[in-house]
Amino acid sequence: MVEDGDRLSRLFAALADPTRRDIVARLASGDATVGELAQPYGISMQAVSKHLKVLEEARLVRRSRDAQRRPVHLEAEVFDLMTKWLERYRRQAEERYRRLDAVLARMDDDGSAERERTEADDIEPERGAAG
Repeated sequence: MVEDGDRLSRLFAALADPTRRDIVARLASGDATVGELAQPYGISMQAVSKHLKVLEEARLVRRSRDAQRRPVHLEAEVFDLMTKWLERYRRQAEERYRRLDAVLARMDDDGSAERERTEADDIEPERGAAG
């Protein structure tokens, strides 16, 4: 579990940078070379390579060799670890909200019963006075 925690730390640290998140988003639609990845940014290919190195160390991407081309590939399976981690906390949060909803519903029911008793008390003296 510690290994997963360390890996999660590397993953989240790698994705903390908006340029790296954008690179990951672009790679989700297909492999690309460093040059292709560098095009939309006002940064050098060397700067993009540094971002890719961080993503590689987090095992989010891998580089391969295809003849003269060196495409960068997104390792989508790594998102399973992040998804499992997030899902656990999402389930816990949903359970807390369900318990809160139940408490609020009971409070509303108790409040409704109290209002009905108060309204009934207000009506009783009127009946007694008329009879």
